[in-house]
Amino acid sequence: MADVQGVCDKRFEAVAMALAESLDGDDVGASAAVFVDGEPVADVWGGHADAARTTDWERDTIANVFSTTKTMLALCALILADRGDLDLTAPVARYWPEFAAAGKEGVQVRHLLSHTAGLPELDPPVPARDLTDWQDITARLAAQAPLWEPGTLAGYHSITQGFVVGEVIRRVTGVSIDSFFAAEVAGPLGADFHLTLSAEHDHRFAPGIAPPESPDGDMVAAPPPDATAPVGVAPVEVAPPTGAGEGIRLSVANSVAWRRAQIPSGSGYGNARSVAAIQSLLACGGAVNGVRLLSPQGCDRAREEQYRGVDQVLGASIRWGMGYALFDHSIGWGGWGGSLVLVDPEARMTVAYVMNQMLEPRGMGGDHRGLGIVMAAYEGLGG
Repeated sequence: MADVQGVCDKRFEAVAMALAESLDGDDVGASAAVFVDGEPVADVWGGHADAARTTDWERDTIANVFSTTKTMLALCALILADRGDLDLTAPVARYWPEFAAAGKEGVQVRHLLSHTAGLPELDPPVPARDLTDWQDITARLAAQAPLWEPGTLAGYHSITQGFVVGEVIRRVTGVSIDSFFAAEVAGPLGADFHLTLSAEHDHRFAPGIAPPESPDGDMVAAPPPDATAPVGVAPVEVAPPTGAGEGIRLSVANSVAWRRAQIPSGSGYGNARSVAAIQSLLACGGAVNGVRLLSPQGCDRAREEQYRGVDQVLGASIRWGMGYALFDHSIGWGGWGGSLVLVDPEARMTVAYVMNQMLEPRGMGGDHRGLGIVMAAYEGLGG
């Protein structure tokens, strides 16, 4: 069985076993973490940080978690709302006047968070390389007309959500979304998660690895032809990030330009420990290790249902809250290729999984690696 490093409480040994089994199967390198009451009860990692399997996945190895990053974006919005600086029911145009163009004067901030704003894609599409131009992309979205009456339908805003929510946060705070996140979230919590990656961290970055079945060793982000997997099975993104005319290739997402850019729907860097540590705020009433960033009421806002029904992009039934998908009493989301985070406020537990081996969605259940970690965590919780 694969060698797994890290620490694990006896009750949660199944998490380490599940990661080892995953490394014996599809995974090249990965990390898994479980936090209960804001404390790590499982923090494990193993495998390799490169496709050639020459570099070990270490304790501080980080990877792009793609759309799992959206949960960090949502958390920033919730913090500002809790402070009274951002009204989630206000028109976006209150903070970003240009956004009212093309019939969007009624779009509310909550519509951006719940994928109901009617801006699921850039129209017209842009080359993937142009997604690194924040001002151009936000200007395009401000001028774009919605595809449906905002609030009536949901359609996964795979790339666009990061720009529109991020721009609202920039207008409210006067600083970029990555700067706000670093100063107000990751910094106070001492969490190794980054919305852009500076050169000092490149040596520990594990690039995404294309699926074994990829004929050219690359992978293109485009919605699968049959996106009918039930999203409620696990908080894993069924349709990967799109928004560029030719699709987003994994080789582009691995590039230095992508790492340096602000693309907060799909360019967040960390490992399972840092993802779980941050999202534990919502499992613990807004405070962990003596650091309070949210009130209990502010945490509850994440679970306010904004939409229930078929997502027009994912093609599956889903419930959207304020920036999170809702799963019974849990919330969370996942990223292109397999990463995920699940927050269970009733159990005060957070589970995260981060890897470098990308997999295409597989059948009705999708990619089961992260779900295996989640199931192992609940096994420990009941032990």
